[in-house]
Amino acid sequence: MGNWESQVSSVPASQLGEFVQSHLKPSEPCRKQIKGTVKTICAALKEIQPFPMVQSVAMGGSYSRETVLRNHSDGTFVLFLDHLAKFQDQKKNQQEILDIIEQQLKARLLALGLTAGYQILRFGGHLNIEVSTRWQTVSFKVLPAFNALGDENPSPWIYRDLKRAMDETSAFPGEFSVCFAELRKKFFSKYPRKLKDLILLIKYWYQQCQKKWRISSLFSGYALELLTVYAWEQGCGAEDFDMAQGVGTVLGLIEQKDLLCVYWTVNYDFEDETVRNVLLQQLRSQRWPVILDPADPTNNVSRQGVSWPHLKEEAGLWLSSLKQSCEATRLSWNVLPAPLFMTPGHLLDKFIKDFLQPNKDFLDQLHRAVDDICTFLKEDCFRHSTTKVQKVIKGGSAAKGTTLKTGSDADLVVFPSTLQSYTSQRNERDKVVQEIRRQLEAWQQKTQFEVTFEMSKWKAPRVLSFSLKSKNVNESVDFDVLPAFNALGQLHSGSTPGPQVYAGLIDLYRSSDLPGGEFSTCFTELQRNFIVSRPTKLKNLIRLMKHWYKQCERKLKSKGSLPPKYALELLTVYAWERGSGSESFDTAEGFRTVLDLVTKYQQLCIFWNVNYNFEDETMRMFLLAQIQKTRPVILDPADPTGDVGGGDRWCWHLLAKEARQWLASLCMRDGAGNPVQLWNVPTVQTPGSCGAGLYPAVWVRSHSILR
Repeated sequence: MGNWESQVSSVPASQLGEFVQSHLKPSEPCRKQIKGTVKTICAALKEIQPFPMVQSVAMGGSYSRETVLRNHSDGTFVLFLDHLAKFQDQKKNQQEILDIIEQQLKARLLALGLTAGYQILRFGGHLNIEVSTRWQTVSFKVLPAFNALGDENPSPWIYRDLKRAMDETSAFPGEFSVCFAELRKKFFSKYPRKLKDLILLIKYWYQQCQKKWRISSLFSGYALELLTVYAWEQGCGAEDFDMAQGVGTVLGLIEQKDLLCVYWTVNYDFEDETVRNVLLQQLRSQRWPVILDPADPTNNVSRQGVSWPHLKEEAGLWLSSLKQSCEATRLSWNVLPAPLFMTPGHLLDKFIKDFLQPNKDFLDQLHRAVDDICTFLKEDCFRHSTTKVQKVIKGGSAAKGTTLKTGSDADLVVFPSTLQSYTSQRNERDKVVQEIRRQLEAWQQKTQFEVTFEMSKWKAPRVLSFSLKSKNVNESVDFDVLPAFNALGQLHSGSTPGPQVYAGLIDLYRSSDLPGGEFSTCFTELQRNFIVSRPTKLKNLIRLMKHWYKQCERKLKSKGSLPPKYALELLTVYAWERGSGSESFDTAEGFRTVLDLVTKYQQLCIFWNVNYNFEDETMRMFLLAQIQKTRPVILDPADPTGDVGGGDRWCWHLLAKEARQWLASLCMRDGAGNPVQLWNVPTVQTPGSCGAGLYPAVWVRSHSILR
């Protein structure tokens, strides 16, 4: 391996993947030989009887996780014994049981004809089996265990029994984790091979750190394996990824060791009171970092053998080396060191500032990129065409002032002269999209920009999605360009559209099967104005809700279609309007109130009259029909046809279930541990309560229907 053997941090970023394949993964003949020997040993262990009677054998350690390093690594043979009927039994007569297992195992392996390739050792009260090839050795511990799971999936009562056993036996945290070996194996089995290769890199680096610190015992690296999984899940999630970015993300998290709080709820969660108390005790611990075993909530694996202060220093050194050789746009993924769930309510403003608010440099870069594209669309895109661009409106989070630090996106709505009605927008926008793309491809040849297009799955795309990179932009900026009919004309600042603007839209909506909000892009300017004028702190609360939504989306995306993020933004504005209205409010109270409204989604009926109201007869009848729909109803304040609540169109129940769990989080408690207050916000918006210009009689006539 040359110089690379002494220091993996000297490997160029572009060669990290090759380094794993050629120097860290055991060779195929080696893997096959180890697998054959392990299979024979498992067969021998299963035949041990009559005492102890082995019910089954589970594999654990790096071997079961498929993260075995070349040269030396670890594993476990977990023996589920028939006479161990509860966790407490596992601590009884361990040495005598191991003596019997050792004697029977030697005899049975001889009977099976296995005379080479292994060695049975006893030291420190443990029984070890070293499986050797001419290439390397894997050291396996033999661990008797209570079969806590049987053939079942984990349930709260199993972890309640675990907690009781730990209290009764004064067991150290994680002492019974071996009982959940199958859960650990299952947890890692679903991850792609490349993620496990990234784990090999991190483990090998840590072993090199140990040599540098002159620590003789090799650490299995389980805490770092879990940290690597967390980094990939939160920041990437793709089977194929940039290895240097993965390394940079893990190293960056190690540098923030004092903030690390990592856990999963795949096998346990906060619903059961006993389990919840165990979790909260762990997660509130001041002995950071916290990295909980996904199979055992009592086991903070970060406390087992890792010298975090030294590791932080070494992480900084490797990061510096990566920066010099990394060609990637970003050195790391955007991953927070601690979850929002465990942030106390009085620290939410700090959480937003530290983790969610973009810094000024980033915003300046984003705005420059947006301005450059706007200039292109206005002046260059249709220069040699009869089509004229009437205006370009900036939309999305970049225009509203609610951009997250972890995402840079901008919506630009182009109003070309060729789209002269809602119908023409629907029928001809794909031609406009194709023309803009052709012009963008030609434009980038003459500028410093690099444009990467996202292919649309639609034959007639309604949007052009692309990423923009330049010398002035450290990160790529994602754009959505949407052609639209200029329904509002030249809207003057502070003015609102007249009823005639919406008349044609309502007629088209009533006479066709088009979904509501189909032409909401025409009213992007109104959507932007509705949010942009709000207080900064409310925009920060929206950022917090968007971050929460993204976490839910990542967790629930395979279970159903969640309501649009815009619905949650509007719900946040509504909660603030009706519950506070102050420019200075308690963020935790606002957060709790919005989550509480989410849990009451089946009661929600929310709308505004800032751009349309009940005065015009046509609009009045249409709005009364809209707010009588299946709830939740949340009308877009810019487009009365757009019910972003969607009734039963989206899986609000999934979001509501998450919200109920979050209502038990630390976010809902102040610095003294007391529950934060809930704003008094009605779930139903009445016409008389949403602004001036409405006639109370309207509500009187319709109230009996809407109740």
